[in-house]
Parts: sequence; C-alpha cells; structure tokens
Amino acid sequence: MRIDKFLNSVNIVKRRAIAQDMIANRVVLLNGVVAKASKEVRVGDKITIEYLNGKKEYIVLKIPQTKTIPKSKMAEFVKEIKG
Repeated sequence: MRIDKFLNSVNIVKRRAIAQDMIANRVVLLNGVVAKASKEVRVGDKITIEYLNGKKEYIVLKIPQTKTIPKSKMAEFVKEIKG
C-alpha cells in the first residue's frame, strides 16, 4: 500500500490530501529516508513524521485490506514508539 494511502487508512492523518502535502514538504520519512507518495509500505517499516513541535515515530504492524479502519483498531496496524 502507498504511504499516502496508509497514513490516511490507519488514521494517522485525517485526509489523504494532507498526507500528500506532508510528503511533498519532506516531513515524512520511511525507514529514515524522505518518502515519496508512491513508496510502498511493508510490515516492519518505520514511519517518522517531523512536526514543528517534535516528531512521532510508528512501526507498521499490519497492512489494512480496506480503505479505512476504525480509530479503535489503529493499534492493530501501527505502534507509536518514542521519538
């Protein structure tokens, strides 16, 4: 699954357009490398988002099979780690 779709599907960002904008502004890293919107996400990958007031890091646990998942199931797909 593309990283822009993944960020939206697992509720890290509210809309895919926001994910694409963050990627275009080079604040999303996949395994320590600045990500492109078309980059594929795999289980075990580390996603880092650099916000103005700090950064958040996530480990991909599972790839969703549907377009969106409920927020209550977010923990099944990503695990937030200390940045």
